[in-house]
Amino acid sequence: MRRDERLDLVIEYLAFVAKPMPLSLLLDEAPQRIAAILGADVASLYLLEGDGDELVLRGNVGFPREARGTVRLSVGQGITGMAVECLRPISVVQATEHERYRAFPELREERFPVFLAAPILGSGRPLGALVVQRAGDRAFTARDVELVMALTAPIAAGARHAQVLDELRERRRRTGGGTRKVTLPGLPVVAGRALGAIAALRRPATSSLGARQGSGDPKLLRLAFDIAEKALLDLNARAAKRGLAQEAAFLSTYLLMIGDGRLRARAFELAAGGRNVAQALGTVAREVARAANGIVGDPFLQDRARDIEDLCDAILMLATPDARAELPSKAVLVGDQLTVFDLLISARAHPVGVALSDRSGPRSLVLLQLLGVPSIVDVAGAFRWASPGDVALLDADHGFLVINPSRAEVATVRAARRRGPASPEPDEDDGEEDEPAS
Repeated sequence: MRRDERLDLVIEYLAFVAKPMPLSLLLDEAPQRIAAILGADVASLYLLEGDGDELVLRGNVGFPREARGTVRLSVGQGITGMAVECLRPISVVQATEHERYRAFPELREERFPVFLAAPILGSGRPLGALVVQRAGDRAFTARDVELVMALTAPIAAGARHAQVLDELRERRRRTGGGTRKVTLPGLPVVAGRALGAIAALRRPATSSLGARQGSGDPKLLRLAFDIAEKALLDLNARAAKRGLAQEAAFLSTYLLMIGDGRLRARAFELAAGGRNVAQALGTVAREVARAANGIVGDPFLQDRARDIEDLCDAILMLATPDARAELPSKAVLVGDQLTVFDLLISARAHPVGVALSDRSGPRSLVLLQLLGVPSIVDVAGAFRWASPGDVALLDADHGFLVINPSRAEVATVRAARRRGPASPEPDEDDGEEDEPAS
């Protein structure tokens, strides 16, 4: 690359990072521009999160999209973690031969052995790391190393502004309700970005099943069974179409349960005997649970009992909807985990995104993929900072839940919707305003 060409790219980069912008835009654009400046095949931005001891890859060019939010290192781990630990850049020609090298097989990093990791320095502590890599054996020069360190400065400002670190989130709620803008990191599951009001995942309380008012009309009960069965068949077909048949095998258990003539007969028998729908289904669920708990040490039957309770709750909501468990339309759902109940009931409100506080087991991860909206998991502090009705921006491309996003961030998402997925640039005025959105 000619010297004046590289200078032009640096000037363009500095003009870009000088503008106020959402963190997501910085994470998208900065790696591309830095890779062009350095003649690198890969550029990665790691942010220091949690208690300040975990480096998470949030921005990247050169690796698969799935790497963002999932590639994680402890401080001191790998060449990148060592650079952050020592607060010094580290440059090597054959990264795989370095004593601190940490392999991520899914990245096939051996294709890009020339490696330069530089810490992103904050006020008194590191904020993350910038890593550039390239194929071949052409080492990064001393001038390259100095330039990379200089290029990290505006990234540090962006990371501080986003309030990614826990210590920057220790702010009290404003008087009169609402919160300050807060950015909570998580682990991406389904990519995409969504904007909507926050709603907590909820369902009828088990203790209230018998107290629910409603008809014992077997027509309502039969219709609810039929609707649930059709929905489960659709989910099973969707899993097969997406290559998730093995991971979603538990749906077959639900189909067996809902097709079990004995379960239906018992529910109809109780309804015909004067029980309302809630009482009939509650009794069926309790009878199965008692039978399972009576067989000590049989986890299969105990799991089956929980599944039947989940299914009965869904059928109950289909037969006699409970306003207390209904969700607003097109919301960002926040909860601990996702269940089959949620795909049968909560999904009817057409959520635009899901953020779960737990790392989540295999079931929740599969159900999130079947739901097919932008989703992240392992979002610590979601219930602490989010209140129903708060505006949220769910960035599942990088793995963030932004509560009360700035107007610039809201504008960026809305502009992307207008442009469609192919356009990379934001509106010209997206960076002008950076106050919390109303």
